[in-house]
Amino acid sequence: MADSKVKEFFKLGEVGNYFINVFKKPDPNKKTNFNLRMMHGINKISILVFLFALIVWTIKRFI
Repeated sequence: MADSKVKEFFKLGEVGNYFINVFKKPDPNKKTNFNLRMMHGINKISILVFLFALIVWTIKRFI
C-alpha cells in the first residue's frame, strides 16, 4: 500500500513528460512547420534560462 503511494508521488504526469519530450530528437517522419519548430526552440531556451537562474539563486542563497 505505501509503495503505491510513493510511486504515485514521483509520477511525472503531463508536465514532466512535456519537459522530457522537449529535449528529445524530433521524429523525421513527422511533418512540422516553422511555427512549431520556433515554439519548441523558445521553450528550450526558457527552460535552460530558468534552470540557470535557479542554480544562481541557490548558490547566492547558500554562500
